[in-house]
Parts: sequence; C-alpha cells; structure tokens
Amino acid sequence: MKQITRLALVAIALGLAGCAYRPIVDPKRSDMARYETDLAECRQIAEQAPGPGTGAAVGAAVGYGVGQVFARTTGARNPNYGARGAAVLGAAGGAGRGARDERQVIRNCMIGRGHAVLN
Repeated sequence: MKQITRLALVAIALGLAGCAYRPIVDPKRSDMARYETDLAECRQIAEQAPGPGTGAAVGAAVGYGVGQVFARTTGARNPNYGARGAAVLGAAGGAGRGARDERQVIRNCMIGRGHAVLN
C-alpha cells in the first residue's frame, strides 16, 4: 500500500509539471498578443495525448510483469517484493515519458502556430 501511495504522488507531481510548462518564445519572432490564447489551446490539445497518469499505469503494469518473471527465474523467495519494486520504477518512468510527451505536443503546437519556441 505504501508503494501505491508513492506511485500516486509521483504521477500527480509529474502531471502538474506537464501542466505548468510554458514555452519560452522569441518575442521578436512571435506574435505576443496571441501567445496566451495559443498556449491555452495547445494545452487543451496536449490533454488528448496519453499523459503522466496513463504512462504511470502502463509502466507499473509492465514493470510488475517483468519483475515477476525476473524474480521467478532467479529463484527469489517472494517474487512479489521484486515485482512491486519494478512496478514503482516502471510507473515513475512511464509518468516521466507521459509528461515529456505532453510538453512536446505543446511545443509542436506553438511552433505550428507561428511562435519561435526556444526551449
């Protein structure tokens, strides 16, 4: 249960980090009057992509399965311990990938709308 709580906290933190992304744009090559409107619309589009929560769930499932197989093939006494640890690591990795994907969608969207994104 303790690991599930940690997993949830990691997913929430990474999810909030994805929402907080504000691309830095070159004001001389971007229409700054449209920046906030475009950013809000691009964030809505990015919400359609699998985010940190989905990535964490998939990563946890894959990590648990891989951990079970590894623990059983190496003859561990209690394969659930290794599988749970692998699930936590898989969830953290999946949440990170989901947050990166959301940021990339926002970045690509802003570039597509004519903003010169620097980061």
